[in-house]
Amino acid sequence: MIASGILATALIALGQLFAVALMANTSSRSTTYASVLAEQKMEELRALTWGFDGSGLPVTDTTTDTASAEDNAVGGTGLTPSPDTALQTNTAGYVDHVDMFGNKVGRDATPPAAGIYTRRWSIEPLPTNPNNTIILQVLVTRNRSRGAANEGAVLRLPEEARLITVKTRKAQ
Repeated sequence: MIASGILATALIALGQLFAVALMANTSSRSTTYASVLAEQKMEELRALTWGFDGSGLPVTDTTTDTASAEDNAVGGTGLTPSPDTALQTNTAGYVDHVDMFGNKVGRDATPPAAGIYTRRWSIEPLPTNPNNTIILQVLVTRNRSRGAANEGAVLRLPEEARLITVKTRKAQ
């Protein structure tokens, strides 16, 4: 009887441990996928022209539509500085929605039904060198309410990713 009690207690504890491990694995998977999506967007932004032409004049891509699913689409914002609230709200030109396979499925304020993740990005000039250096930020979230996390400094919640980098003009 005592042995059965000990065995039952051990099995219950093992079951709880299994449930916690399953939740942690699911959360890790979502975080990893969000990180991959953030890195894809960051690489897309870093690939845009930000340098000098042959005569030494600054050149900036301000027309590529990085929110579009089409390659090299024009009519977008490129590396134009974003509004201050670009990471807090779905801002046209600075947001896209991605399906479960990583395909862009929308770029409006409201995510489409197929959109699982929302990617928001901001582009801001570095205050100490605004003409030659920009700060790029990408925030990838699951499509759900973020509550107060969108206020102020925009917090990164569990299962989300946020990348920040700088880009400086280089002579070609």
